[in-house]
Amino acid sequence: MSRLRTAALVGNPNSGKSALFNALTGARQKIANYPSVTVERKAGRMFLSSGEPVELIDLPGSYALDAASPDEEVTRRVVLGEFPGESLPDVLIIVLDAANLEQHLVFAQELIELGRPTVVALNMIDLAERDGLVLDPAALEQSLGVPVIPTVAVRRRGLDELRQAVSEAEATAEADPHDHRRPHVTLPERRLAAHNIAAGAILSETSQHRIHARLDKVLLHPWLGPPILFGLLFIIFQAVFAWATPFADALDGAVGALIDLANANLPGGFLTDLLTQGVLAGVGSVVVFLPQIIILFLFILVMEQSGYMARAAFIMDRMMAYVGLSGRSFIPLLSSFACAIPGIMATRAIADPKDRLTTILIAPLMTCSARLPVYAVIIGAVIPDIKAFGPVGLQGLVLFALYVAGIIGAFIAALVLRRTVTKGTASGFIMEMPRYQLPLIRDLLIGLWQRAWVFLRRAGTIIFTVTMILWLLLSFPKAGPGEDQVDASFAGQIANGLAVVVEPIGFNRDMALSLIPAMAAREVAVSSLATTYAVSAEDEDAEAVALQDQLAARWTLPMALAFLAWFVFAPQCLSTIAVARRETNGWKWPMVMLGYLFALAYIFAGLTFWVATAIGL
Repeated sequence: MSRLRTAALVGNPNSGKSALFNALTGARQKIANYPSVTVERKAGRMFLSSGEPVELIDLPGSYALDAASPDEEVTRRVVLGEFPGESLPDVLIIVLDAANLEQHLVFAQELIELGRPTVVALNMIDLAERDGLVLDPAALEQSLGVPVIPTVAVRRRGLDELRQAVSEAEATAEADPHDHRRPHVTLPERRLAAHNIAAGAILSETSQHRIHARLDKVLLHPWLGPPILFGLLFIIFQAVFAWATPFADALDGAVGALIDLANANLPGGFLTDLLTQGVLAGVGSVVVFLPQIIILFLFILVMEQSGYMARAAFIMDRMMAYVGLSGRSFIPLLSSFACAIPGIMATRAIADPKDRLTTILIAPLMTCSARLPVYAVIIGAVIPDIKAFGPVGLQGLVLFALYVAGIIGAFIAALVLRRTVTKGTASGFIMEMPRYQLPLIRDLLIGLWQRAWVFLRRAGTIIFTVTMILWLLLSFPKAGPGEDQVDASFAGQIANGLAVVVEPIGFNRDMALSLIPAMAAREVAVSSLATTYAVSAEDEDAEAVALQDQLAARWTLPMALAFLAWFVFAPQCLSTIAVARRETNGWKWPMVMLGYLFALAYIFAGLTFWVATAIGL
């Protein structure tokens, strides 16, 4: 039985390789890991125009064979046939993004220099034409000396021609076994050649294409770019409060109405208390912050789909170099604003092990979406809804300050780590700038639905489970006459013990109690407080009182500010710790992370409380 021929898809990130792989293989795919590495191996069965099957391998995106990350190392070893048990690909299919031709041609030249049977797929040519760039594939083919096939993977255009070119490339290789490797050239020479080849392949370009270049001159300017980025972030956090308030108030009113309805129509007893004090008061207090979550992710998705997010990473590269990191760390840290778990996993693309470890250790300092309900309920309770200056709201300003505090804390932590336990210098990085484009409403809606569903699923699983356990611990044993139920309960006894530790930083028993279940998920701190106050309520009407009103009545401003400072730094999420253990192959670094973050949380919560009290807030 003859060996199944192989073809490898190679190219820069964002060239459309995955879309082309899916179009060529359909459902005939299998995914595994390469030996001894965490990088996925995607392979599928492609059929040539003759009907012959070929194994198609989708290699990780790379910028050069001189590997700078684990992903690029896998690509290099497969292309050069250095992987044990992995045969040398019979044909290389180089995928180029037609709209970023000059950038992609640098790596393409290096691959062509290997002298292997090669075909170029000039992909996404329709998007290039839409942006006003018309290319000549024949001129490009003449310059490169290998077949160039225009393709549109998502519309299945050019696939038959690509299959035919792969067949002919194999046939040519069989008929002419001589070594056709090209002489080695330097990277500057390749860049110059890439510029000239791309210029020779351009038939025409419109003013729109030139406008994009002018936009980059402003948005990527070393002095103008950072203020524009931080101004945009400032607007986002103002909108989180200003736009979400009517919807959050409506949801809060609906939860209160359901509690009243249940108390009025259900017989008193264990099940009714479980429903009103546990499910509705606890879980409902988190769900009401869904509008803030959606608005925050709306801005993030617009930034991603418009092409601005990659430019933000480029802007941050210079700032991050001062603390020993590079722009490569920005994407994982940015992902951590949604959740630290995918952010930590995204550090696999960072080549330098110390750079990667530093990024993992500071990722929990990024203000994830799970903190937003905690911030929103505390700010809404103790910060007045007034204008700080002009149209700028004070509540949005405080929220922006909390996010900035997390970022500054992460930068300072990175600076200390890079000069001590992860000592090293920043490494450069290459990032391809995607084209500017208007976000598609359909894609935005799908993205918002996915994130809303993740939030609601957490509310219906983790938060629900932890809240139910907390309610049971708060409800038993029953208090005697004149005794407070929370103090008499198992949970109250635990909280009274912890309160001795956190009392110096301004935390009371209820705040101490909320810290324990919040280890499962940060949002549970909100449901914990709501459940605690519902259980301790003296009458049924008090159960339906909004949590923010309860906090405003029970907490002082220094206490609330200290609680916010705690959540800026505290690594309260067991899932994050588990992922950090897996990514660092042990418990040493997760324990270091836990230790220094809890120390920062305690110190800064205490400083916030003492300073706020001293100045008479």
